[in-house]
Amino acid sequence: MTVPPTPRWRRAAPALVVLLLAGCGAEVAPEAGAPEPVTVPRCGQEVAYQRPEQAVVYEAGSADKLFALGLTDAVRGYVMPPANPPVEESPWAAEYAQVELLSQDLLNRELVVDAGADLVVAGWRSGFSEQRGITPEILDGLGIQSFMHTESCFNYPGFPERVTPFEGLYADLERLGRIFGVEERAAAYVGELRARVATVREAAPRLDPPPSVFLYDSGTDRPYTAGNQVPPNEIIEFAGARNIFADLEGRWIDVGWEAVVAAQPEIIVILDYQDQPAEEKIAFLRSHPALGSVPAIRNDRFHILDYNEAISGPRIVDGAEGFAEYVRTSFRR
Repeated sequence: MTVPPTPRWRRAAPALVVLLLAGCGAEVAPEAGAPEPVTVPRCGQEVAYQRPEQAVVYEAGSADKLFALGLTDAVRGYVMPPANPPVEESPWAAEYAQVELLSQDLLNRELVVDAGADLVVAGWRSGFSEQRGITPEILDGLGIQSFMHTESCFNYPGFPERVTPFEGLYADLERLGRIFGVEERAAAYVGELRARVATVREAAPRLDPPPSVFLYDSGTDRPYTAGNQVPPNEIIEFAGARNIFADLEGRWIDVGWEAVVAAQPEIIVILDYQDQPAEEKIAFLRSHPALGSVPAIRNDRFHILDYNEAISGPRIVDGAEGFAEYVRTSFRR
């Protein structure tokens, strides 16, 4: 089914109306007194959104964006897979406490339908998935709105959109601000985040050459790392360092250990999952026979990046500040 370029939305409420929408593609006018729809990009597609009241959000990056904009009352619930750190550690712990945890598994269609969602916020291939049968196109047919993290639109079929990861965060906050009618609040918050990032960049050391960095996500036979389409690539750059795989066009990708050794990284950034602790990853890298010559291993230069400081969400700014401080204090060439 082809998604119409500007579908008109309504709140997904009675099941009968949802079935009618799915069956005939009918458009339903907003309820009396509801705000007029606003047209906002969803990746490279212009979509008309009715203001949501029952949003379902996937992972902390999605939830944090809405909580940071003061939209807790519009969140129906959140889905949080095991890799995510505990929500009690979040800057928005109080907001999480007010919202229902719907699942600790992956996002799926039945869950959002049962929740009565009128908006689903997630990333492409991170939440939304063709394999699991929950895509924006499928939700369109059910009368359920969807919003994708702009950073993840790099390879969205039919409507790709390519922006740098931090600009993707700012775009998401501004777009969500329009969808929920809090544009001024979103603009002010984006201004605060931009100012913090500008401070990081201004304070970064100007080293020649810049320290080389390998981000280790996971993997034993082949390591999984950050390409140039995810936030850690810019976190590393803003701190005055260089991602050894910055030339790879992609998001999260697997590489060979030979390439890591050949690059001789001076810092290894460890992505810390709840179900794969950083300490275990560091122990594995130290014991890997091929990595003995790597300067980061020899000099014990590891920096831990929290999972939510690496995925699209406000906490990537925290990640940039923390890593920048590590580089400033570790390198004085």
